[in-house]
Amino acid sequence: MTVHHVDVLVVGAGPTGLTAAGDLARSGRSVTVLERWPTVNPSSRAFATMARTLEVLDARGLAADLLARSHQAPGVTIFGGARIDLTHLDSPYQFAMITPQTNVDRALADYAAAQGAGVRRGVEVIGLDQDDDGVTVTVRPHGDEAGPHTRWRAKYVIGADGAHSTVRALVGADFPGRTILSSIVLADVLLAHGPAGRGLTLGSTRNEFAFLAPYDDRDASGAWYRAMVWDRTNQQPDNVPVDSDEIGGILARAIDPDPGLLNVGWKSRFHCDERQVAQYRHGRVFLAGDAAHVHSPMGGQGMNTGIQDAANLAWKIDAALTGADDAVLDTYHDERHPIGKRVLLQSGLMARGIKLHQPVARAVRNLLAPNILRVPRVRDAIAGGFAGTTLRYPHHKGESSLVGTRATQIPLRHGRLTELQRLPGFVFIRERGADPIDAAGLAQAERADEGPAVLVRPDGYIAWAGASTDRTAGAEALARWTGRELDCLAK
Repeated sequence: MTVHHVDVLVVGAGPTGLTAAGDLARSGRSVTVLERWPTVNPSSRAFATMARTLEVLDARGLAADLLARSHQAPGVTIFGGARIDLTHLDSPYQFAMITPQTNVDRALADYAAAQGAGVRRGVEVIGLDQDDDGVTVTVRPHGDEAGPHTRWRAKYVIGADGAHSTVRALVGADFPGRTILSSIVLADVLLAHGPAGRGLTLGSTRNEFAFLAPYDDRDASGAWYRAMVWDRTNQQPDNVPVDSDEIGGILARAIDPDPGLLNVGWKSRFHCDERQVAQYRHGRVFLAGDAAHVHSPMGGQGMNTGIQDAANLAWKIDAALTGADDAVLDTYHDERHPIGKRVLLQSGLMARGIKLHQPVARAVRNLLAPNILRVPRVRDAIAGGFAGTTLRYPHHKGESSLVGTRATQIPLRHGRLTELQRLPGFVFIRERGADPIDAAGLAQAERADEGPAVLVRPDGYIAWAGASTDRTAGAEALARWTGRELDCLAK
């Protein structure tokens, strides 16, 4: 039996898997992605890319081209006219990018290929065994039980193969949770009278809701939108075909005035669960994206959370392959599991708020939500959580409170941090006016404000903050994360 050897094997060619594969290949690792579907999926559920994910994409040189072909929504109107306002975000991206997930998938696939990652389609994983030195994965042609088996040998495996993950099942990880919404319909729709404004709009009744996200695609008859609709009184299994009249009827009842459905493009019926594995790491196997957590589509967090899982994990695997302590790999679970749990809570609260049935509860919701979101501090906190810009990782006792926060918003004398991050590795940002340090292989920049020096991880979060003159502490932080010491930092 043929055995192929790579540093890292990624299972699943969705946005999570492709981000991880591209990042690892960019760092010089041999990477192959295994995908069971023989062709790229032409349909997708995700459509909103949030500010923090746009920062991640910009650090890979992908954001500008995607934005040139996308709609920019400055906010989200939810129940009672309450508005999640994204225009005050502490980010260059004060909006949500609205584009079908297929466009993001295509950009990430091109990125992974350009970095040297291989993608093999039409093969499915059927076996997985790991030992002290690596992982052996057995695959066969998708759907062909008698087809030839092939084995792959890798130091590490990333399971990014979705909600029905085979990798998750093979490592014996439970996926506890429950279904919270059934018979949700997604569709691309042409509307004669779409909602005014450029934001995302939610309309609801006691029994229905309709969520509309505008595309920048219109003609004389109307404009195209991504629609998500649900009817409490018409609960159907996922395999029941979607009728255009079903979509048009819900839109007419939930959105006032009736937006006037003219045409329906792609459409799909599905259900959503709230589930999360207890552990993201299983020895040399890691679960990421929907393989690790699934939740309500409210808030558009699924694809975003998966891409950020990958950005957190890939550089740590690279560090471990370089010689960093194995404990670095444990921080993937330690940092990303709480984020996944928070996303489940956040999206679940929105879903439950939307489908409230009792008139009194709906009246209270519609009264409180708009007033709460008018308070600037609350507005910005909710918007930052929604966009991912205020999410942070924990820091240890004795470390600066800046450790674990994102560094993208730090103003530099020249250029942007995300431009420096297009090459792999840490970035050292010194104080304004401080001299560069002699550190071959460490990208550097100078702050344009009065903040401290910081050492920025490859995923854009701060690993250390202090004075440039205190190089011992900076060197210790770099060595702890990478297993690599730069003597110049300790001088």
